[in-house]
Amino acid sequence: MSTAPAFAPFRCAALVGKHHESISGSALHASRAALLDVHAFLQELGLHVLVEAECARALWLEAVGCDVARVGELGRRADVGVAVGGDGTMLGLARQMAPFGMPLIGINQGRLGFVTDIALDQYRHLLPPMLLQGRYESDERALMHGRVLREGACVFEALAANDVVVHRGAAASMVELEAHADGRFIARYRADGLIVATPTGSTAYSLAAGGPILHPQLPGWVLAPIAPQALSNRPVVLADPAEIVIRVVGGPQASASFDTQSVAALQHGDSIVVRRSPHQARFLHPAGWSYFDTLRHKLHWNQGAV
Repeated sequence: MSTAPAFAPFRCAALVGKHHESISGSALHASRAALLDVHAFLQELGLHVLVEAECARALWLEAVGCDVARVGELGRRADVGVAVGGDGTMLGLARQMAPFGMPLIGINQGRLGFVTDIALDQYRHLLPPMLLQGRYESDERALMHGRVLREGACVFEALAANDVVVHRGAAASMVELEAHADGRFIARYRADGLIVATPTGSTAYSLAAGGPILHPQLPGWVLAPIAPQALSNRPVVLADPAEIVIRVVGGPQASASFDTQSVAALQHGDSIVVRRSPHQARFLHPAGWSYFDTLRHKLHWNQGAV
């Protein structure tokens, strides 16, 4: 992480808010109100604002005159992205904008907010020096590219910023999986599933499964079993770049999910191949930001310490 040495003020912002199908009622209205407030403030700062099309439709923003654009147009026209919501909103924008190299700023309207680190009640104070003066910390994060192979053919693929997870789905019994790294056999697992997590995702599902926290600049993945039958099956940190292959060898029908957003049903014999993506996500944080400050605050470390 480093403060940008040279800077030209941002001119056009891509804006997206929390709008997924699981929110409704008062939460949907709160998301709309927050997004309209941020939209107006960005315009006050002199930026042209483009609202992502699906977000604009879900939050009824076209009716109030917001300029709307689809993902490809956002990537071509905007030079900074602003996500208003939780980490899911921020990571969704990161996956979409990574091929364009767009830097992203997260305003937290969610719960934990590991990457959306600007509180909703502080953005009016924190955004101007970041957007107009270049006073920010730049933080590059690795992304994964995952594919599902069936009889040698790719039947599904997606990017993931947090993790790729192979799990047993709704079945009550465990799934049987084999894992390889760069062609070398690691182990056969009988478990509820396996997680391949980036350093960003090491504080998400992997952490709940007992995996370690990886610093975001560390070139590695976490391979973490979910509730393994053999208690000796422990999380492993693997070198990045490595090609990780998980093969479904038994048990009930399994599924693969990519940041919980994209899901593929699996068959016995399918392989899930995970590699480092050539694209990165780039997050911008307020000047003075520290990853360790984030961990202490979000995980409630050292509470009560003098």
